[in-house]
Amino acid sequence: MEALIADLLYNTRMGTREEIMLVLLLAFLPLLLFFTFRARAGRPSSLRAIPGYTLLKELLGRALETGQSLHLSMGTAGIGGRATAETLAGLAVLEYLVKQPAVGHVSPLVTVADPTLLPVAQDVARRGQGEGGAEAHDPARVRFIAPQPVAYAAGVMGFLEGENLAANVMIGSFGDEFLLMGETGAKRGMAQIGGAVDPRTLPFIFASTDHTLLGEEIFAAGAYLLGRPAHIGSLRAQDWIRWLIVAAIVGGVVWKTLGLP
Repeated sequence: MEALIADLLYNTRMGTREEIMLVLLLAFLPLLLFFTFRARAGRPSSLRAIPGYTLLKELLGRALETGQSLHLSMGTAGIGGRATAETLAGLAVLEYLVKQPAVGHVSPLVTVADPTLLPVAQDVARRGQGEGGAEAHDPARVRFIAPQPVAYAAGVMGFLEGENLAANVMIGSFGDEFLLMGETGAKRGMAQIGGAVDPRTLPFIFASTDHTLLGEEIFAAGAYLLGRPAHIGSLRAQDWIRWLIVAAIVGGVVWKTLGLP
């Protein structure tokens, strides 16, 4: 939806852009509240299937059967920067993984590249395992590697080669270093899921992983994995806003074509 709005605003004047943003906001808020309350009331809400999240749930069962763990990389960004939203998407995946009672003693191995993310990830893992009925949380399962992207990738490559892992999940902010980690997991025949929003990184993810979460799909983790009403409501509201924008564009084209005043 962000790309569609950006394209719409690019072709308008500054004053008109502000008016369009206000109209979209006023249209989005009631839709968000309506679908959020609908989800809280237990009303069924159909969401299109995203293969990456479906595979992630299957990998949890595989980890239980084999006694292996999963590796989760939340990218090279931290909390408070431009890529905070992508980092939060990785935290949502971590929260889902540690909340599953079936995982038990095979809690995920988490690696981070930013020191601001380390205490947050450790807290999410600690609280999530308590809710999931798992054993006492081991802080060493969440590890800080290095703040430099290539150094971080080198550290993750070492874990992928040395740890007994069932799968490799990498969701967050990544650059070219993603290919180093993805190639290592692929050489080991490891099931891999990757997700990022940077268009320059997506080809590396597509080439080295089993399933790719494209762009804004990573932000849907709270709805697909955790089933949070606010996240479900946000997705449904965004779908409606997309249709409204498409209808406005088509209506404008028809208006201009017919030469109406």
